[in-house]
Amino acid sequence: MVEDNPSDVFLIREALKLAEVDGHIEIAIDGEMAIQALQDAEHDESAMCPDLIILDINLPRRKGSDVLRHMRISSRCAQAKVLVVTSSDSSRDREEMSSLGTDAYFRKPSNYAGFMKLGPLARNLLKGETSAH
Repeated sequence: MVEDNPSDVFLIREALKLAEVDGHIEIAIDGEMAIQALQDAEHDESAMCPDLIILDINLPRRKGSDVLRHMRISSRCAQAKVLVVTSSDSSRDREEMSSLGTDAYFRKPSNYAGFMKLGPLARNLLKGETSAH
């Protein structure tokens, strides 16, 4: 998960837990940390690549689009599913992230119930059941 807002990290974790999405979650709080983690996985054959990256667009140090560009050229991690979770509803952001290979785009809602819809979306992506934008 690449997210700089601790409240959103909490809500995303809750949504995943409620949807029974199991697995280890690593948190990168800025784009630079995420890119470094991808580079580490690129150079260390024993490092695991993520199955799913939950990616915010507006991050400190490097934008989500920079992270996604780096990931898609990776020889080891390019096939990971990417779920953009952002407050942006800009058509420009949607188009840019789609052109870079996102698997789904989820606009952060203003209420708890709306946020919990993220869990089933993530679960379905991991199962290969959806590719909504």
